[in-house]
Amino acid sequence: MTPLSSNHIPRLAVMLSGGGRTLINLLDRIHSGQLAATIPLVIASRECPGSLAAQARVPDVRIIPGEISAPDLLAILRAHVIDWVVLAGYLRYVHIPAPYRGRVVNIHPALLPRHGGAGMHGRRVHESVLAAGDSESGCTVHLADDVYDAGAIVLQRRCPVLPGDTPDTLAARVFPEECEAYPAALQLLFAKHPGPLCVPHQAT
Repeated sequence: MTPLSSNHIPRLAVMLSGGGRTLINLLDRIHSGQLAATIPLVIASRECPGSLAAQARVPDVRIIPGEISAPDLLAILRAHVIDWVVLAGYLRYVHIPAPYRGRVVNIHPALLPRHGGAGMHGRRVHESVLAAGDSESGCTVHLADDVYDAGAIVLQRRCPVLPGDTPDTLAARVFPEECEAYPAALQLLFAKHPGPLCVPHQAT
């Protein structure tokens, strides 16, 4: 294993498919010194506002449609010396390479384990919360594994569901919680694993 170093700055690959608000939040937190990390790589599943926003602030932005095989993803992550993969509205299934198990992080706009699973993203999640009559919602940062939204929870933040809420008004209340939760959860993970990721050469 690579020796731990308290001076190591974690290198993140952000994967996205949409507007890029989560990416922009992370970049802004890094720029302001609130998040000790760097983002040398963004992978987008399609050309989108998020990929366009990334081009001005991230050294390498790749558009890769479809699912990426674990060996191909591993090769890309190795080439950029990535420590953590951060999912930010990425709408493709992620085949996690063995060395990155426990190093892929996702945020979900509800309080897991409720309102999660395949196809549960964006507006659908908020519709599900309202249909269930929940009195509160929020967001969950969790480690991604082979099952949608089933990985270990790192951090949650909560907010109320108000009378008369629509999916849009609820989403608008949840997103500020996401902006706080993701950087805080990443800092917790960085503190727990302070050194660079040691990637075995033969792992797939």
